[in-house]
Amino acid sequence: MKKISALLLALMLMVSGVTFAQDKTAPKTKPAATQTSKPADKAAPGDHTKKDGTPDKRYKENKKMKKDGTPDMRYKENKDKKAAAPAAK
Repeated sequence: MKKISALLLALMLMVSGVTFAQDKTAPKTKPAATQTSKPADKAAPGDHTKKDGTPDKRYKENKKMKKDGTPDMRYKENKDKKAAAPAAK
């Protein structure tokens, strides 16, 4: 009886389309030529950015910056700098 129930279960799974194998479709990859902005070939000595243009967090002046290079407003120092700067119109 166990063999018959196992066979019926396997048959039902195959008919319903449920498989235990991984997806056989190829993974989607981004083409390498999709970059819109190209970083400079040689960075200035004071410029601490990575090849992709994000600030390098290993340097002190980039510790409290977001990935896009703007100050992270969660820190008090950055809030004080914004409050001290005059509002531009």
